[in-house]
Amino acid sequence: MNRTPVYATATTGITVPRQRPAPAPVVRDLRDRAGHGPRTLRFGPRDLVVITGLPGSGKSTLMRRAVTGPRVDSQDTRDRWDARTPRLLPYALYRPLVRLAHYAGLRRALRTGEGVVVHDCGTQPWVRRWLAREARRRGAALHLLLLDVAPETAREGQRERGRGVSAYAFRRHRRTTARLVAAVEAGEPPAGCGSATLLDRPAADALRRIAFTA
Repeated sequence: MNRTPVYATATTGITVPRQRPAPAPVVRDLRDRAGHGPRTLRFGPRDLVVITGLPGSGKSTLMRRAVTGPRVDSQDTRDRWDARTPRLLPYALYRPLVRLAHYAGLRRALRTGEGVVVHDCGTQPWVRRWLAREARRRGAALHLLLLDVAPETAREGQRERGRGVSAYAFRRHRRTTARLVAAVEAGEPPAGCGSATLLDRPAADALRRIAFTA
């Protein structure tokens, strides 16, 4: 017969189940593998995956190429708004509306209960906390894919897409991303993450599929 381990509290004497410690997050470093990293990453059917890194590091490119299931990309949201907004109107004026639309789309995607890949800009840690809570609620896991590229590479990526961020914003992203990379390298991903994977540009380019499987 299976028995649940129990203990008695010192103050009340009430017997309660012993809580099993949460498993330590898995950290995988796929950098410096000369493009010979895995071609496919598979996750559980209800898992959530966050892709983060510097602006221009290749997050949206990776998502468009490799994600076979639902995805929520803030860049897609901005592109839709840009297409129907007067060209002379500065993005800063309608950026709050783009963000609201992005988060509304993320909420709709989460309500389906399916696995979702989410583009995270990195400077909004509350989004990862939201996703961690949702993963726990659905009995699934939250996974972090972190693109670690040099600032010069990210800037070149911005130039290639014809859209950059201000020097001030880029400094914020650099500080936030550097702290996140250091934490993952130390085996301490953000709270709630079941796993974290570090990718450089060759490792990201080698990926051809990010999928959710039963």
